[in-house]
Amino acid sequence: MNLFLGAALFAGCAGHEDVYVVGWEDYGEKGRMSKLWKNGKAKDLTDRKMHDAVALSVYVSGNDVYVAGYDATRFVGTAKLWKNRVAQNLNDIDNFAEANSVFVSGNDVYVAGREGNVAKLWKNGTSESLTDGTYSASAQSVYVSGGDVYVAGREQNEQGNTVAKLWKNGTVQDLTNGIYNAKAYSVCTLGSDVYVAGYEYNAQGKTAAKLWKNGIAQELLTDRMNNASALSVHISGNDVYVAGHERNVAKLWKNGTEESLSYGTSEAEAWSVYASGNNIYVAGCERNERGIYVAKLWKNGKAKSFTKGIRDAKAFSVFVKKR
Repeated sequence: MNLFLGAALFAGCAGHEDVYVVGWEDYGEKGRMSKLWKNGKAKDLTDRKMHDAVALSVYVSGNDVYVAGYDATRFVGTAKLWKNRVAQNLNDIDNFAEANSVFVSGNDVYVAGREGNVAKLWKNGTSESLTDGTYSASAQSVYVSGGDVYVAGREQNEQGNTVAKLWKNGTVQDLTNGIYNAKAYSVCTLGSDVYVAGYEYNAQGKTAAKLWKNGIAQELLTDRMNNASALSVHISGNDVYVAGHERNVAKLWKNGTEESLSYGTSEAEAWSVYASGNNIYVAGCERNERGIYVAKLWKNGKAKSFTKGIRDAKAFSVFVKKR
């Protein structure tokens, strides 16, 4: 992408909104470093010592920027919450843990993730187990509305298949029947309606992108012969936006109608969507001609590269704050 287009992508934001994106960049033997980009400018969340650090979710409340992720050293993972780039450990170091999603409601900070086999929800640093650890489980997304706390994720069943799950105030609902593997990645509400994005394997052995509304599944329009995933859902007004990918193509669905963000000539992924007024932002990544992942942000379908393509990098979450 040329420099003029890259600068123009954020030109409309000046004085109106700040765009926050998180992800990671790979430094080879030193591992992956968690990154926070504000209006395209990068900040490191971790040092460049030999370990993996990944930022997976960002939420801005007032003047505070919260980032959820994990830091892995010597096969031990620590679920992390960064507040204004200062890290807090959410678990001890005896178990592998990760923080996948952060949401702020009033003075309360919620984080969804996992510790060992257990799906976890942390509220202000105190953990609640959503599963008992009998089967592998993970909480992928948390959303708070009207005092209700919604968590989307997955748990294996007795047959070893992964079931897409939704927890409301700790009470679980199965979104799939467990015949085929499925995962729920993102949850959002509009009034009394609850939307969950994810995917489920179909009879053809391919993953089908799914959007559940109040527990009823809608298969998002794709080619059923391709693998497709829905990874993020965001609602603005009465419009429901979903980001994901189909085979090599980054996708955005608006009210079920799909738009391709990339051309399929190289592998691309869309991990997060945020609608702000007339602007639609999608965070993800795309391989360049050398096969290296470049962290990307699409604004209204136009892409900006956040990294130079020297080393692998991915963007996983976007949040927009009005000024």
